Amino acid sequence: MITVTAESFPLTSAFTIARGSRSEARVLSVHITRNGVTGRGECTPYPRYGESEESVTAQILSLPGDITRIALQRALPPGAARNAVDCALWDHEAKRTGRRVWELAGLPPPRPVASAYTLSLDTPEAMGRAAARNAGRPLLKLKLGGEGDLARLEAVRHGAPGARLIIDANEGWDIATYRRRLPRLAALGVALIEQPLPAGADAELAGLPRPVALCADESCHTRADLGRLAGLYDVVNVKLDKAGGLTEALALADAARTAGFGVMAGCMLGSSLGVAPAVLVAQGAAFADLDPPMLLSRDREHALACDGANVHPPAAALWG
Repeated sequence: MITVTAESFPLTSAFTIARGSRSEARVLSVHITRNGVTGRGECTPYPRYGESEESVTAQILSLPGDITRIALQRALPPGAARNAVDCALWDHEAKRTGRRVWELAGLPPPRPVASAYTLSLDTPEAMGRAAARNAGRPLLKLKLGGEGDLARLEAVRHGAPGARLIIDANEGWDIATYRRRLPRLAALGVALIEQPLPAGADAELAGLPRPVALCADESCHTRADLGRLAGLYDVVNVKLDKAGGLTEALALADAARTAGFGVMAGCMLGSSLGVAPAVLVAQGAAFADLDPPMLLSRDREHALACDGANVHPPAAALWG
């Protein structure tokens, strides 16, 4: 039996990106029960990809109750619905066999991973204050995407002079903006630029210098995207909700490394249940962005433990 429940988890403060602001993480929780054993998964439907809670719920409930992970890859396209079911099936198998998911996947035991901490889009002054409050964190991620971005970046660099910085424009720049800002970004010590241009405009990056590494996010969902991104990006952001679950996310990370890309393990804004499988993807990744458990004012029971910047592997009582 497959059931779907809509849930929300409040944030400690408003989270703002170029596309809008939110005060809670809204997710869909999936439970798959067979022979008295229940596996759990979670997804975050994303309107940017044409998803809603209603459409994703309908996709999930269209599946037969005895769906397997292999059959699932063909039954649903990559996206939030397939992710929640895929992760629930991994969790179900772990509970049924008494083994952890990483054992089932043939992976070594996971270690804690150092995660970026996100500063949401705001005025330069507010982002500078937020950076100062978090100056002890080794990696900060800035949400940008419009006029005043350089002032925001400079304020953050002043507030946290020792932190490595990732900037995420969420498709908010054009190629002229990228060219104009690039020298200053390099001078301010930015380590990574995430998705500066709209997905579909990637070809405009051809032949341009990349003194700061570029990461494809909205432009990279599955292994099928890697070929057209070669030579344009240095890193790809692997997210469960884009890839359609842990099965494809692990395969994408492996294929990306083989193709010469660095890997960033990211996630949508959700609870610890949704982030837990991403901790496996983050093992050995060049960058990890798994901070939702640090941003929520209320999380799941047995939530992921966060020790400073580190996110620890999930307890069996949470997932896997």
